[in-house]
Amino acid sequence: MSQDLQLTRRQIFEELTKIVDPEIGVSIMELELIDKVDIDQGKVDVDLHLTSPFCPAVFGFKIAQDVKDNIHKVEGIKEVKVSNHFMAEAINKQVNESKPPTQSSQSTANTSQSSSELDSEEEEEDEKKL
Repeated sequence: MSQDLQLTRRQIFEELTKIVDPEIGVSIMELELIDKVDIDQGKVDVDLHLTSPFCPAVFGFKIAQDVKDNIHKVEGIKEVKVSNHFMAEAINKQVNESKPPTQSSQSTANTSQSSSELDSEEEEEDEKKL
C-alpha cells in the first residue's frame, strides 16, 4: 500500500471515529459498525451496519449521512458511497444522492442533534398526525 493511500486511510478512519451513534452516544468505530472501507483513486465505498434491526430509520440515516460528510472532509476524496444492511435501499438512496457538504457546512458538521432532540421532533410529528 502506498504512503499516500495509507495516509488517506488513516485520515478516513480518524473522521469515522468522530461519528457518534445518536441513540447510544458511542463512536461508530468503538461499536464496530464499519464493515468495509475501499479506497480507489479518490472514490471511497463504505459498508456499515446499524446497531440492531430495530434501529430507528432516522438514526440510520444520520449515521450514514455523517459517514459520507465526514469522509468528504479528507483531502483528495471526490466521491463517497455508503451502503448498509438494514433499510439499505431507502437510506442509501437518500445519502448517496445528497450533495457533498459545502465548506461552511463542514465547519459546523460536528454540531449534531442529540437523541433527545430527535425524539422530541419525532413526538411533535406524531402529535401532528393525531
